[in-house]
Amino acid sequence: MNPLRFVILILAGLLSSCTGSRLINFPFDSAGRSLNSPFADVTPAIAGRFIVFASDRRGSQDIYLYDTVARSLIDLPGLNAIDTIESNPAISENGRYIVFAGSREGRSGVYLYDRDTRQLRNITENLKAQVRNPTISADGNAIAFESGANGQWDILIYNRFGQPIKRL
Repeated sequence: MNPLRFVILILAGLLSSCTGSRLINFPFDSAGRSLNSPFADVTPAIAGRFIVFASDRRGSQDIYLYDTVARSLIDLPGLNAIDTIESNPAISENGRYIVFAGSREGRSGVYLYDRDTRQLRNITENLKAQVRNPTISADGNAIAFESGANGQWDILIYNRFGQPIKRL
């Protein structure tokens, strides 16, 4: 089963309360302007009305955002860079912040995109390690991800300004 279709089934189950899951039919567009397309759409994440996912729709792996209420893709100016491979996106509950893993010139980073300001920032720029699998808190204030800084995969937590959050 296509991972995105699986997530849509879960979303449908959550939206339909206790009546069980059902498939929501989003329009198919062979040009990739809808949620359903012939392209490889991977690692979807859901928050509120939004589904964020990585896709190869433009010939490189980029991040896309779909609004399930408006039933359309949302433009993300300044997010997808031609020299970066984006993967594993996550989104804050209100849809303002998108976090994802990016690989640029052979170096991985965790990137945060603010939809309000249209700013993209590598929050792990000063971390000299491989990083992967970021996720973001509902309010967008904390980002957790895996880091290979100590020769093993550890979980680090940073605030959205790129500063490590100290352990309690």
